Amino acid sequence: MTGKTIEVTGKQLTIMDTTLRDGEQTSGVSFSETEKLSVAKVLLDDVKVDRIEIASARVSEGEFKGTQRVMKWAAEKGHLEKVEVLGFVDDAISLNWINDAGGKVINLLCKGSFKHVTEQLRKKPEEHVADIRKVINNAEKMGIKVNIYLEDWSNGMRSSKDYVHFMVSHLKDEKVDRIMLPDTLGILDPDETYEFCKEMIETYPDANFDFHAHNDYDLAIANVFHAIKAGIRCVHTTVNGLGERAGNAPLSSVIATIKDHLKMTTNVNEQQLNKVSKLVESFSGIRIPTNKPLIGEFVFTQCSGIHADGDSKNNLYFNELLPERFGRIRQYALGKTSGKANIRKNLEELGIELDAESLKKVTDRIIELADEKETITNDDLPYIVADTLDNDLIEQNIRVVNFSISHTMGLRPLANLALEIGGKIYEEYSDGDGQYDAFMQALKKIYKELSRPLPKLIDYVVTIPPGGRTDALVETVITWKDKHEFKTKGLDPDQNAAAIKATIRMLNIIENEFKPGILDKLMSSIS
Repeated sequence: MTGKTIEVTGKQLTIMDTTLRDGEQTSGVSFSETEKLSVAKVLLDDVKVDRIEIASARVSEGEFKGTQRVMKWAAEKGHLEKVEVLGFVDDAISLNWINDAGGKVINLLCKGSFKHVTEQLRKKPEEHVADIRKVINNAEKMGIKVNIYLEDWSNGMRSSKDYVHFMVSHLKDEKVDRIMLPDTLGILDPDETYEFCKEMIETYPDANFDFHAHNDYDLAIANVFHAIKAGIRCVHTTVNGLGERAGNAPLSSVIATIKDHLKMTTNVNEQQLNKVSKLVESFSGIRIPTNKPLIGEFVFTQCSGIHADGDSKNNLYFNELLPERFGRIRQYALGKTSGKANIRKNLEELGIELDAESLKKVTDRIIELADEKETITNDDLPYIVADTLDNDLIEQNIRVVNFSISHTMGLRPLANLALEIGGKIYEEYSDGDGQYDAFMQALKKIYKELSRPLPKLIDYVVTIPPGGRTDALVETVITWKDKHEFKTKGLDPDQNAAAIKATIRMLNIIENEFKPGILDKLMSSIS
């Protein structure tokens, strides 16, 4: 394709974001007045897009009130001409709606394909142009600027080019600021986008064209890229790619593509993109996929230990998409594939230094835990380190071979327990007032058989790392009283398993007969 020869370096692009209009056409999305105002403020003042489209005229009373609030704020801030409303070819009805709301720009929805004008409007092209001119004349009298959407333009270019040229040639000399070229049904591929946009620009060099992509074939970003290479200097976006059906071109991806691949500039503040993405995610209720480029939760997270190691050696696994550009930070995931390099980086952030042997033990423990729970977070790490290294303080002479705990509604909980003590297996079962109590009753039977005493449980505390994650690790700290008072702790995704680990640790302390200094070490590790 000839588009690769176009020189675009150093050119300035403008962005029109239509999250509050086209983005709101996402199924199930409806922004309140306050939400519309909040998003408008962030887009114009913080993100610094050039224009926003915030509503469709005549839709509802709520839409009118929301538009009024945004327009009032925009007037105070000097942004009125940056705030646009979709309107219809209906003489002055849409114009009056926009005027009453305080607006100064109408994006007039006209027909961009012969099929639409003849089958939906049931009018001849000449009649449609005459109707459009009426709206343009009325807008001029009211002091409202006019941009034109050529709805279904992409199908028009495919099947009725003569009609498209008829429309543009008759409207380009009217009081129209911009002619907007939408791929309304998301049908275009990059080659077609380039050819069609280039044809418009070369045929009508004095017209100002926008390109508006939809993502039905997952080609919205590619089509925006090729529209710009063809010479388009304004493109439309939505935050998080919201929009009807498969959505529109995502603002964040468009900005990164413009800067890194086309070497062009915009007024957009990249560091605010994550902020507006999270805001729109919250207001829309549409969750951002975790692997969504630039704004997904995990896109700046290295999972592989090899990658973390490479990052420590002159950033071997970095690309131009540095997270700091977008108000984010790089993270190193903790899981099966982490490796020591990932874990070391996370420990460094927490100010924890481990020797090689301890680091290996912690790495092995994280891999073991990753098999049991969905996610291990940075918040879990101090708990894992303490739990793993505490095990080195005492000999593990007693271990759980297996256990089973069950609780059936209306029946007492039951526990089956098999312990290995001194190389011999002991098994018991019992019921109890709770699942852990059932376990303790089974344990007491084993120790009664061995004529061994057990310390008294005097306190039982369960905590999870901060952050409120539902899949967090559970730390159980149990205080025991025998000749001395001491604490043990266990760490596991399951609360009962964590308590059982704390209990087995207590048994091994007893078995070691309180070696000199061990209680002091245990107490300091707990605190």
